[in-house]
Amino acid sequence: MPRGLTTDGKGTVKQDVSQDTKHRAGAARAGSDVVLPSLGFLGTLRWAWTQLTSMRTALFLLLLLAVAAVPGSLFPQRPANPAVVTQYLQDNPDTGPVLDWFQLFDVYSSVWFSAIYLLLFVSLIGCVIPRAVAHFRAVRSKPPRTPKRLSRLPVYGTLEVPAGRVQDAGLTPTTAVEQAAALLKKRGYRVDVRDAGTERPSVGAERGLAKELGNLVFHTSLIGVLVSVAVGGLFGYNGQKVIVEGDSFVNTLIGYDSFNPGSNFSDDQLTPYSLRLDSFDVRFDREQESHYGQPLDFTATVTTQEGPGEDEEQQVLKVNAPLTIGGTNVYLVGNGYAPLVTVRDGEGNIASQGPVVSVPSDGLYTSLFVLKAPDAKPDQLGFVGFFLPTAFIDEQGVSFSRDPDPFNPQLNLNSYYGDLGLDDGTPENVYVLDTENLTELNSRNNDDGGIVLGVGQTYDLPEGKGSVTFDGLKRYIALDIHHDPGEVGALVFSTLALLGLTASLFIGRRRLWIRTGEHPDGRIMLEYGLLARGEDPRLLAEGRAVEKLLADRWLVPSATAGEHREQEAARSAAGSAHHDAKDI
Repeated sequence: MPRGLTTDGKGTVKQDVSQDTKHRAGAARAGSDVVLPSLGFLGTLRWAWTQLTSMRTALFLLLLLAVAAVPGSLFPQRPANPAVVTQYLQDNPDTGPVLDWFQLFDVYSSVWFSAIYLLLFVSLIGCVIPRAVAHFRAVRSKPPRTPKRLSRLPVYGTLEVPAGRVQDAGLTPTTAVEQAAALLKKRGYRVDVRDAGTERPSVGAERGLAKELGNLVFHTSLIGVLVSVAVGGLFGYNGQKVIVEGDSFVNTLIGYDSFNPGSNFSDDQLTPYSLRLDSFDVRFDREQESHYGQPLDFTATVTTQEGPGEDEEQQVLKVNAPLTIGGTNVYLVGNGYAPLVTVRDGEGNIASQGPVVSVPSDGLYTSLFVLKAPDAKPDQLGFVGFFLPTAFIDEQGVSFSRDPDPFNPQLNLNSYYGDLGLDDGTPENVYVLDTENLTELNSRNNDDGGIVLGVGQTYDLPEGKGSVTFDGLKRYIALDIHHDPGEVGALVFSTLALLGLTASLFIGRRRLWIRTGEHPDGRIMLEYGLLARGEDPRLLAEGRAVEKLLADRWLVPSATAGEHREQEAARSAAGSAHHDAKDI
């Protein structure tokens, strides 16, 4: 006997409900323990790719990239200033190595920053390609089919063409739909006439595909910006150079004072152009008392040569008006005075001669002056002090400058002798004199006093250590030379991204359907409906514009509406009189 069936005493077969229920419950419990199939390796990869290429992930990675760039502005960066990083590590022996292990001194070339950058790049590509394919198919396809009930659409309306107007224009439902399609096409819609020749023909129309195109252009441009920035970081470079009047700069690696190359930089990228500073003029305010002495204009006259054997060309370099030469942009970023100084050692030989760049510390060009003479014999010599373009002495006997122009140039120096520390190979800042291992010769605090020199004056150092002469004065300029092979691409793609974003924000994607039908009394009835893809507050206004377009095409203008009604009334009266006469 089958399971779950029993017999009573009379031999009647009955179902054992309790056993059947238990059997089903057991089956249900067994079903709950069924193990779902695993994704597998390919399924896991497909799921990971889907997550990575979602727009939500792309936006998250873009935000994460911005956050990851923050440490680059909080900590000194080794590519920009390795000396500052070295000093930071010395000043912070506990936390410095930890930060360095996390590559916080090389943020923009670190492994974690590069990983975020590459993931964002891949995510954007994975977002754009499928959407581009879908948009291409949408452009080639026809507008969507006409809904059965247009009244359910957000914007819906009806229009009635009077019988007289239908007769005058010879309209039929099909011709009305075709004329409506022509009107919509002029308004920028893609149109498709359906069911022509039937009782209820319709037209489907769509516009605003440029919205999605703008969205694609925006995201594609973001990829272009990322590529351009990467190209600039890999193959670009920038450097600094100080040029004194009459001196030249040749675009070679040894010609720079400091140089920051890209990750894949090669010396072959340097175009060997030359630049000579002929003169540098600064115009100061001499009219307004409140702004007296403030600079008004900086003009550097330079002679450039694109390469060996090329013709020379004289050009003007100004602030915010860089020169473009040899694929680089040359910016004027600073200027100052370079006193001409000659130093003789204790044996009477010239240990140093030429212009010495001084660093301005205020608007009156009070400048820090440092001079090192490692070739002096028998002891190396060093000088530190300040340069005053127009020197005055106050009541306390302190020298200061009263004007930025060199009306009374003066050098105020302290002198030292000993080991300058330049022979052990350790990099030294040319604008800093370390006096720890030096012996003081001159200063305001010792018996020999400080050194005060005007143009053409010479001072003999104590203990027969030599002499120092202030020979003259020149100006200098500080240049920032920048080469970025990706800057044009970044500009183009940034502009395209802005245009694409504007299009995606302000262009509305809309769909419109018009269906016609003929009334038994000869009128043609039209109904239309509009639908927006996404939020579109201008959809109602578009519906009104379409209604006006159709009304202007088929309905009688308001100026002649009275005449039309009179003609209809006359026809009705004539028909009634004819029937009355026939009845008589």
